[in-house]
Amino acid sequence: MTILPTCTSQSRCFDGTIGFYRHFSDVCRTEMRFSVYLPPQATGATLPIVYWLSGLTCTEENFMIKAGAQQFAAQYGLILVAPDTSPRNLGLPGETETWDFGAGAGFYVDATTDPWNAHYRMYTYVTEELPALMAAFFPGDRQRQGIMGHSMGGHGALICALRNPDRYRSVSAFAPIAAPMGCAWGQKAFRGYLGTDSTAWQAYDASQIVIHSAWNQPILIDQGTADPFLPQGQLLPEVFEQACAQAGKELILRRQEGYDHSYSFIATFIADHLRHHAMALR
Repeated sequence: MTILPTCTSQSRCFDGTIGFYRHFSDVCRTEMRFSVYLPPQATGATLPIVYWLSGLTCTEENFMIKAGAQQFAAQYGLILVAPDTSPRNLGLPGETETWDFGAGAGFYVDATTDPWNAHYRMYTYVTEELPALMAAFFPGDRQRQGIMGHSMGGHGALICALRNPDRYRSVSAFAPIAAPMGCAWGQKAFRGYLGTDSTAWQAYDASQIVIHSAWNQPILIDQGTADPFLPQGQLLPEVFEQACAQAGKELILRRQEGYDHSYSFIATFIADHLRHHAMALR
């Protein structure tokens, strides 16, 4: 039985409310946290939902505090939902040893290796459990869902949408890890969560999935040209761009001159992204 989430704090914002919640997750078998912005139109109406997936080291708080998204969500009548980036405080060996694996770095996969497979099931949490929770306790419309994210969360948004074109109507990303099988971050995470057989990794690599996906909506990506992770080969937008061209998918890849990987970059272009989702979900 799904249990009502506990609201830990709530604030008024642009005539709507930002709430922070915790609940016991059946999928992750531990307490999980998420945040929700309900725009003023949520009173008496069932509204479209846009999920935000955050990047490495982030929590359910970063986006709601830093992105400046609420004023545009209020304008367009969109519910915003931001889950935490992993289970936490489990006491697993190696859980907090590095910033790019374990706590704060769930990579939106369903882990298959021990001990991670008991709790690190972020893909199913994001695509199934959290939407069910939103439908049960919030005025959200599961028939009108979009998803977006940043960095590791951009990777998560792309794979969730591309693998589930029947569940999401829109997708966008800021500086996503667009080809994780080809970068150090992705290889470390996939090896740790999914094992050494790289064929299992393909199910979580957007540049692999898009070639065979039934997704047929425009994909919006913003990438800053001054992003320090771009020359390091961690993001690889050009690989995803080539895969989309091969598959005949509509990709709007905007290279934003002088912008980096920070929330200053996200805040600058968040209005464009929410407009992108609003047009698809209205």
